[in-house]
Amino acid sequence: MLKLGFIGAGTVGTALAARLVGRGYPVVAVSSLSRASAQRLAEAASGCQVFDSNQAAADNAELIFITTPDDAIASVAAQVSWHPGQSVVHCSGADSVDILQPAKEAGAKVGAFHPLQTFASPQQAMENIPGSTFALEAEEPLLGTLKDVAAALDGHWVELKASDKVLYHAAAVFACNYMVTLVKLATDLWQTFDVPQPKATKALVPLLRGTLHNIETIGIPDCLTGPIARGDIGTINKHLDALKSTAPHLVSAYRELGRQTIPVAIAKGRIDQSKARELEAVLGQPD
Repeated sequence: MLKLGFIGAGTVGTALAARLVGRGYPVVAVSSLSRASAQRLAEAASGCQVFDSNQAAADNAELIFITTPDDAIASVAAQVSWHPGQSVVHCSGADSVDILQPAKEAGAKVGAFHPLQTFASPQQAMENIPGSTFALEAEEPLLGTLKDVAAALDGHWVELKASDKVLYHAAAVFACNYMVTLVKLATDLWQTFDVPQPKATKALVPLLRGTLHNIETIGIPDCLTGPIARGDIGTINKHLDALKSTAPHLVSAYRELGRQTIPVAIAKGRIDQSKARELEAVLGQPD
């Protein structure tokens, strides 16, 4: 197998290195701005050596993952002297392989390998990786190698073009980051009737799990429930009145999310175009 190296030893790099070592990949080199983080990665990936410079780490590996923060990838690619026979891969979701142009010009193969997963800590990341989808951007034969790496991680893969990357990443933000925001807004509302956030979160998590289960097993649009799906204008008006009184800063968000939900309800077949127009009228009123 190719000898792997990591430049950058944060959550993503540490989780990938540890998982790949567990699947028989030799992780032989790591460098990082923080020697302590590099040491933690080396401890998680048996046989890995910590190097004081990115150049040294790159010189000792054949497939190098740049797992720095996104804003540092281009500078790392420009500062290291690459050579033919090496493959250089970054793990950014929003950036294409274009930011690795210096490595490509030096004769190295370049690619992108982005895990479509949320990583809050190295341990949690290692637990979440299996079953994840990896967004790949590369030419053969590196593309085939990255598919093998995804499979070794018990993952799936999707091949993207450079022009796909930003919208792909924006979609991940909608599905992941903004779900956190929505739950935070929901728990804020619970505090208006004196339920603290930790207790509100605990109460809402089973609802979230049920929703995700329905999305996975029933699919969109059939998994949609609630007042929009039913065309329940009376309930929506009650929601709007209560929000205007208690949390007016949420009214516009409620209206916009409701409007975006109407086409899903139509696709489910629970409401017709006439009811959809009524919903649009209610949700489109000025605040």
